Amino acid sequence: MQTNFLSQQFNAGSLAENSTACPANATICDGTSCVLPEDNFNQTLSVVLSTVLTIMLALVMFSMGCNVELKNFLGHIKRPWGIFVGFLCQFGIMPLTAFLLSLAFNILPIQAVVVLIMGCCPGGTASNVIAYWVDGDMDLSISMTTCSTLLAMGMMPLCLFIYTKMWTDSDAIVLPYDSIGLSLVALVIPVSFGIFVNHKWPTKAKIILKVGSIVGAVLIVLIAVVGGILYKGSWIISPKLWIIGTIFPAAGYTLGFFLARIAGLSWHRCRTVSLETGMQNTQLCSTIVQLSFTPEQLELMFTFPLIYSIFQLLFALLILGGYRLYRRYHVKTKTDVEKTAQKEDSKSSAKINGGFVSDEMK
Repeated sequence: MQTNFLSQQFNAGSLAENSTACPANATICDGTSCVLPEDNFNQTLSVVLSTVLTIMLALVMFSMGCNVELKNFLGHIKRPWGIFVGFLCQFGIMPLTAFLLSLAFNILPIQAVVVLIMGCCPGGTASNVIAYWVDGDMDLSISMTTCSTLLAMGMMPLCLFIYTKMWTDSDAIVLPYDSIGLSLVALVIPVSFGIFVNHKWPTKAKIILKVGSIVGAVLIVLIAVVGGILYKGSWIISPKLWIIGTIFPAAGYTLGFFLARIAGLSWHRCRTVSLETGMQNTQLCSTIVQLSFTPEQLELMFTFPLIYSIFQLLFALLILGGYRLYRRYHVKTKTDVEKTAQKEDSKSSAKINGGFVSDEMK
């Protein structure tokens, strides 16, 4: 049959007493079983919104690329100390944190696996948008996102093999390499065009960047709202997963920042590494979960990626708000002499940091 059906069981006694107990839209009624056509509303909505969000994301990444200087970007690739620190955070801190949280809260094995999958995912593109708003190093941010997505093809299987042994067979987890590849393409191509535009038409690139940064902020909120609409029936899950979904991104931001600072990175790069560590590719996690588990298993943990994405966004906005308040207070308390010195320093820091003005360059 071309149409998918959902089976719904009814009480035999009520059917005997009232023949109308079977829903009016049932296509087959046989004894105690009525077969109903599947409601395709969510599926259709998901396809439409996914298409729109994908186009918007490509435009946002194009605008982010308009703030990347090719020379500085290649400099990070040639001297990848910042990228290496980000790699340690992404595939060292996050999987280990997921493992420890799963043990500490003693959650079900299937729930522990989804927490670990989230911890092993590469960084998400939303981190690039937030990095822009906190005056981060955009060259480092985009190079970290690109490298972590590329390295995920090898590091995700390795991390899952190491950490999921006590709960499940790692072979049971299906890694969608095609989705990872598409994520990489969707990141690299728009950013490359943005870098080219910035190289050829730097004035126009700045205008595109301003528009794209606003669209990016709207996109992040829109994704969270869309997720709430599509999965509104899946919120009844273990309170422990809610707690882990709250702690996990906060731990990622905090540990990423401190490791970057211990590694000797400047403040604006510490902020960048922190965001790249805490913000995971939750869409990729959802895809892996759907490919790997049965519907019965999905009921126990399907919403966790959405919970994580909501709290990673919430904490990112708190970081952004705190940073903006700090900057405002910091600027107000400076003397005129210090303000003049700051303006001189900002010119050089703007060149180093792809157009950004950082108060904390050292």
